[in-house]
Amino acid sequence: MAIQNIARIGTRYLVITIASIIAVLAVTLSVARSVVLAEWQAVWVSAQQRPTVESTGWAAQGFTNQTVRQVIRVSAGGDAIRVRLSNVYGDRPLEVAGATIARSAGGAAVVPDTVRPLTMGLGSSFRIAAGAEAATDPVLLPIAPFDSLTVTLYLADPTGPATHHAQALATSYLADGDRRADSVADAFTETSRSWYYLSGVDAFAMTPRRDAVVAFGDSITDGYASSTDTNSRYPDLLADQLAAQGLSRPVLNAGISGNRVTVDSALLGDSALSRLHRDVLTQPGVGTVLILAGINDIGLSDSEDPIGAPRTTVSAGRLIDGYRELIRQSRAAGVEVIGATMLPFHGSPYYSEEGERIRQTVNTWIRTAGAYDAVIDLDMVMSAPNDPRRLNPAFDSGDHLHPSDAGYRAMAAAVVARLFDGRGR
Repeated sequence: MAIQNIARIGTRYLVITIASIIAVLAVTLSVARSVVLAEWQAVWVSAQQRPTVESTGWAAQGFTNQTVRQVIRVSAGGDAIRVRLSNVYGDRPLEVAGATIARSAGGAAVVPDTVRPLTMGLGSSFRIAAGAEAATDPVLLPIAPFDSLTVTLYLADPTGPATHHAQALATSYLADGDRRADSVADAFTETSRSWYYLSGVDAFAMTPRRDAVVAFGDSITDGYASSTDTNSRYPDLLADQLAAQGLSRPVLNAGISGNRVTVDSALLGDSALSRLHRDVLTQPGVGTVLILAGINDIGLSDSEDPIGAPRTTVSAGRLIDGYRELIRQSRAAGVEVIGATMLPFHGSPYYSEEGERIRQTVNTWIRTAGAYDAVIDLDMVMSAPNDPRRLNPAFDSGDHLHPSDAGYRAMAAAVVARLFDGRGR
């Protein structure tokens, strides 16, 4: 009798357990169906560069038993985020002994109760293979558009030369030892204006939209000559102006100072043709690429690469062929392609009569060939009223090649007016 009772009790528990499992599975499947459309959306990116002996900042020597803290501003929000780290140009695996993310409190300080550990595979320390990029586990840290965040990496073992983005126009901070959890800035006594290993931040979007705009180009996209730590690059200002009109969307800056469409360079970055897939087409949520590039192909024609690469002459035909290939690859990936005409550059060290002829030929093609989905005539917007070969003095940083903060603001306004104003796309 006792044995029979035990059997009945055991059967009842078995039935209850199976029912519980079925209930949990039902809930799980229901939740899975509701979030099946949810996905990651890039809200900040940085195009990576190869470290060389000429690299600025800390890239050439890398890090040993040091903590590097980097400040970024996201262009969209979400309830959970992840960070992408790149060791694409590393000469060895990157060993991250620990990492955190937090809201910025200004400079190297962070808001104490927002510090979250960054893990990979739930491990607080992790390895990224040479030549690879990896994403952290999701972090429950709600963010809003234009929040400033800090990403802090503790690098205990020698890293070797560091994959980086040279011209960040933002201050990064360095401390000796493990300072990843420090909320105050005291230990961070060295500074740099580059980003290291940091290639992207993604937010988890429950209602994903492929509406991110990737600004792709050279130093004018990178924001060269804009004010440091003010987010005055034209892609930042484009995000600001879109939000002001109720047209918020992620705007991602994939510019590299000195970058060329057709020529690879160790110091100045892989060419636009070489890096399009990595820096644009694989960004989560990308819907549009805005291409502004080519002035370095013209200005550096027949000049030697700073690290001794062969001289390369770039004709108008070669540059146009490069644009056509960028357009072809983007369209094949389902990405809308916007072209921008090259800005005037008379008075800069790049200028020559032949270079101006090439610029005019290429700009005419951009305007009239119908190759792009849309065109923004930044040449017309940014040129001086009395000399179309020169930047408008009101927009000139002083080197007659790069815009000032006011110039970058005018560029952003031109993009909004041409592509987005009143369209709500």
